[in-house]
Amino acid sequence: MKSSIIRQKFLDFFASKQHKIVPSAPLVNKDDPTLMFINAGMNPFKDYFLGNNAAKDTRVADTQKCLRVSGKHNDLEEVGVDGYHHTLFEMLGNWSFGDYFKKEAIDWAWELLTKEYKIDPNRLYVSYFGGDEEDGLAPDMEAVELWKKWTTEDRILPFDKKDNFWEMGDTGPCGPCSEIHIDMRSDEERAKVDGKTLVNEDHPEVIEIWNLVFIQFERKADRSLVELPAKHIDTGMGFERITMVLQGKTSSYDTDNFTPLIQFIEQETGLKYGGTQSKADMAFRVIVDHIRAVSFAIADGQLPSNNGAGYVIRRILRRAVRYYFSFLDIKKSFLYRLMDVLADQFKGVFPELDAQRVMVGKVIKSEEEAFLKTLGSGIEKLNDLMEREAASKNIGGKDAFELYDTFGFPFDLTNLIASENDYTVDKKGFEAALQEQKKRSRADAVKQVGDWMVLSDDTDVEFVGYDHLIIEDAQVLKYRTVKVKKKNQYQIVLNKTPFYAKSGGQNGDTGLLWFGAEKVAVLDTQKENDLIIHIVKKLPTNIDAPVQAEVNRTKREATSKNHTAVHLMHAALHRILGEHAIQKGQDLDDKKLRFDFSHFAQVSKEELAKIETMVNQKIRENIPLEENRNMPIEEAKSSGAMMLFGEKYGETVRMITFDADYSRELCGGTHVPATGEIGLFKIIAESSVASGVRRIEAVTAEAAEAFLNEEMGELEAVRGLFKNPKNVAQAVEKLQDENKALKKQLEKLHILQAQIAKTQLDANAATINGIKFISGKVEVDSADAIKSMAFSYRNTGEPFFFIVGAEIGGKVNLSIAISDDLIEKGMSAGKLIRELAKEIKGGGGGQAFFASAGGKDASGIERAIEKAKTMLG
Repeated sequence: MKSSIIRQKFLDFFASKQHKIVPSAPLVNKDDPTLMFINAGMNPFKDYFLGNNAAKDTRVADTQKCLRVSGKHNDLEEVGVDGYHHTLFEMLGNWSFGDYFKKEAIDWAWELLTKEYKIDPNRLYVSYFGGDEEDGLAPDMEAVELWKKWTTEDRILPFDKKDNFWEMGDTGPCGPCSEIHIDMRSDEERAKVDGKTLVNEDHPEVIEIWNLVFIQFERKADRSLVELPAKHIDTGMGFERITMVLQGKTSSYDTDNFTPLIQFIEQETGLKYGGTQSKADMAFRVIVDHIRAVSFAIADGQLPSNNGAGYVIRRILRRAVRYYFSFLDIKKSFLYRLMDVLADQFKGVFPELDAQRVMVGKVIKSEEEAFLKTLGSGIEKLNDLMEREAASKNIGGKDAFELYDTFGFPFDLTNLIASENDYTVDKKGFEAALQEQKKRSRADAVKQVGDWMVLSDDTDVEFVGYDHLIIEDAQVLKYRTVKVKKKNQYQIVLNKTPFYAKSGGQNGDTGLLWFGAEKVAVLDTQKENDLIIHIVKKLPTNIDAPVQAEVNRTKREATSKNHTAVHLMHAALHRILGEHAIQKGQDLDDKKLRFDFSHFAQVSKEELAKIETMVNQKIRENIPLEENRNMPIEEAKSSGAMMLFGEKYGETVRMITFDADYSRELCGGTHVPATGEIGLFKIIAESSVASGVRRIEAVTAEAAEAFLNEEMGELEAVRGLFKNPKNVAQAVEKLQDENKALKKQLEKLHILQAQIAKTQLDANAATINGIKFISGKVEVDSADAIKSMAFSYRNTGEPFFFIVGAEIGGKVNLSIAISDDLIEKGMSAGKLIRELAKEIKGGGGGQAFFASAGGKDASGIERAIEKAKTMLG
């Protein structure tokens, strides 16, 4: 059975059970600060389980893209080691939000597996929650009785909280679960060992395929459990695993989810994948897994970067590069070439990848090339370390950590190269340095979130901020304490609010909450799934009092101007650069706007001028806002509204139009009533974010006016320095030409200076044990002049030892160079300089041939020279 048929059978089966089939949410979890990525099928439905929101459809089924590479659920380091761990996987799931419960979930799971997929019931085992004394929970005997209808009692097995009580994180919805396991061993092996003894024992052929979670509790921050207002079903079946079972494979990498990618690598490298535990086969598995994770994350809007979710994606990508570099002998960018295979494979399931295949491929290629250069630098640095430690044949843990932390060079690659050269690496020292860094990071990011104190059973939160900036009759629904770096902050949820919560790149509102006469400042407004959370420094004396909520009008209006300007610019980009120039991210507030978009070349000055002119023209036209709220999404699509990849849209959307023939987008942000209120739009910067992604930064209104005034002020200052010339540019160009001419003259003087110094050195050179000893203190203006002299001696081919000191720019410099025959005898300029630099009270380093040091004591130059003589004598 092909994987595409397996997936469709699942969806069709639950559609027949009156489930609504919904699309996968984007991988990047934008509105839940407790999760970096979607790591389980239930994440997009979390608010329904918590009772924060009521589900319109109480029965739902889907296939959800999931990524398990951070936090509690992290499988990254397992990928490649075995045949079934993955970073990115699809989770097939059926959901009930306060509708059906255990009976239907169990009945339908058995029916699908044994009737639709035709799995032999005698190969299936089921587990149930055996109870937990600490949580005061009894064994789930209700599930046991329901399973007895379908299988024998000896196949219904109890397990503890670790295996059969599902929790998404440290807090949140949870409950007992019932897992379905399959025994894929041969009949002969099954006859020898009873399959039930291998369940949950990490046997590669006795594995879990489906988890039926009975959501009925909420885990609080104090570890207590509270019954949820309604009971829910959350099931998750790993698509890659069920495909492996139904295709009769012992590894999911042997299924048609992965074989097209593996075959491409075989064709391109001439290597053959054998499915073994060899490093080469591990590399195959790592590459085909990681390309999926990285590609879908980028397609869903998460570019690789140096922090947060972007850093995780970069780390996954670099792990794949490291494996093909080390074990498949691929030394140039390769991952991006898998993009066409992957995009074709998922075209009918997740079309967002196919639509962005060129952009995603360019981003991946750029990241690969950058890391391959880093690997090259790291290898050079490691070679220097091995040269330095030739006597001990050991690389210190701190040095290995510096390679990892500063150069991005993985420890296992350090270990591999070291072992190939008969060196050892201090692994304990490396791990100690790594733990120390993690400890510092944790201390910097300590955040303790307390439980919600619930004041009302009402769960609806109404946002009224499109129409009102002040309301007088709000009530606190709940509040909690958050400790950040040992300081308390407080989070308040109101039943209705005019405060816009940070979303879609628009920063959250600030303002005031009035509890009677008591004023509480709102520092920020954020989203947590569907909750609007007001961040405050203190709680009011009477939190039950009616609330007057007042948004900072000046800040909101300035932010709205920037947001509308983004829409106008987005439309201008389409007309001037092309339809491919789609938003890839934005960040805007009352002071600035930053807009990232897909484009494959630098935007020229002429193009930027056209974009700016078009936006300002639309501002002068004073186009009125046309807003359509709660519009059916299909109607919005048919009207030509722009939809963005990586955004999760519901059945109804909000459509923002500024001239139906110019700008029409789906958007939840705030906007001006008419474009004329923006006043002025000015681009201040254009840059690259990643290959295939550009960034424009701009300002509007008063900020644009202030920017232009500042620029004009600087221009007037320059005019003044040039005595108010008619043409400032010509005056600057003339000055640059004069500067170039003077530099050339200075270079000639430096060369002459170096030649004179070399003549003096040659005149004073001595011979020690057949080696020409060149030494002295010279008068030069640059360290490059000394280096140039040293290299000139190397070209003579005779044995020499060069040690020269100088005072350059108020600093003491000491340089050493030695001939190749001295290097062959075990000498190293890099090692010598570390010893001799002590005489000038400094330090330095370098290569075997040439090294230099800086210091503080010029009188030590002569001492260093005398000490060097003894080394040759």
